[in-house]
Amino acid sequence: MAVRPFSIEVPDAVLADLQQRLALARWPDEIEDSGWDYGTNLEYLQQLVAYWRDGFDWRAQERLLNSFPQFKTEIDGQELHFIHVKGKGPNPLPLLISHGWPGSFFEMHKIIGPLTDPGFYGADPLEAFDVVVPSLPGYGFSGKPRQRGMNVARIAELFKDLMTRELGYKYFGAQGGDWGSGITLRLGQDYPEHLVGVHVNMVPLNPQAGDDEPTEEEQQWREQLRQFQTDGAGYSHIQGTRPQTLAYALNDSPIGLAAWIVDKFRAWSDCHEEVEQVFTRDELLTNVMIYWVTQTIGSSMRLYYEATHSDYSPYRVDVPTGVALFPKEISTPPQTLAARQYNIQRWTTMSAGGHFAALEQPAALVHEIRAFFKRLRP
Repeated sequence: MAVRPFSIEVPDAVLADLQQRLALARWPDEIEDSGWDYGTNLEYLQQLVAYWRDGFDWRAQERLLNSFPQFKTEIDGQELHFIHVKGKGPNPLPLLISHGWPGSFFEMHKIIGPLTDPGFYGADPLEAFDVVVPSLPGYGFSGKPRQRGMNVARIAELFKDLMTRELGYKYFGAQGGDWGSGITLRLGQDYPEHLVGVHVNMVPLNPQAGDDEPTEEEQQWREQLRQFQTDGAGYSHIQGTRPQTLAYALNDSPIGLAAWIVDKFRAWSDCHEEVEQVFTRDELLTNVMIYWVTQTIGSSMRLYYEATHSDYSPYRVDVPTGVALFPKEISTPPQTLAARQYNIQRWTTMSAGGHFAALEQPAALVHEIRAFFKRLRP
């Protein structure tokens, strides 16, 4: 199917239904003075929902999203939604940027301008990119997979076909975080003939990687992962084993959906335990709304199931690889360990930021993307 323009137009009836659900919310109780220890804090969520009901302007956010040229196409039966912005410069480099969960293509809206039009932002026009930001299959405005097997490797194949077959690029760079990092690295592994380089802000590594006598850095990283598995990975176990069961609740309750997602934005960002120090309420709710209006929370969570039930044996990526490691990322492995699996050409330990780098530290991420790909341009 040919590439066709797309714009977001949520029906008024969907917004009216949301208003009614917010107004009729049934709130759970909470342990006194528990803060966020048991999960999303009740007082905070009530304040956020009050703003969602009475102050949030979806139509304004819709206009923001529609200010970027959006398209849809179908590849091997899978519908894909994507932003495609041409670069302003003498020789823009095509760049595919992939998001993860519980994010969306909206995460990238702050970095698209500086990457596509560097001259306007005071940088060298020779560093321009043609930027493509897809919604992952089952996320946002992309189609929902109906068959098993839509895992990281399959998504990488679809995104390769999007860039080469649908958009006509012979070669391109790729960047991503969260699931996007896995997709980006898989592109480098499986399709090196098309990739000039890959850049990630999260580094997937097997927790068992390393020697029998780990270095101090490796020990610290393993302890970091152990603590995450103990205190923060419950969502992953549920979504990797019973995503359909959870989907009934989150697809039916906007407050439940917001609680599930905002908890991760607070826990995984460099916000000093105050989520709105990093994200505005409009940013948090726009991301939640993309899941709500498309009813894709269930289909998005299934990626965890597909990953859990896929064979992810160790692999090697030989194309040039860049890493921007933000201090509050879920996993911050040592460079020496990552270099055994990836062809690391640039590794930068960032001074601030967390899991949602493009929203949290857009200027810093743009700088790293430009710097890494500068010498890789054909």
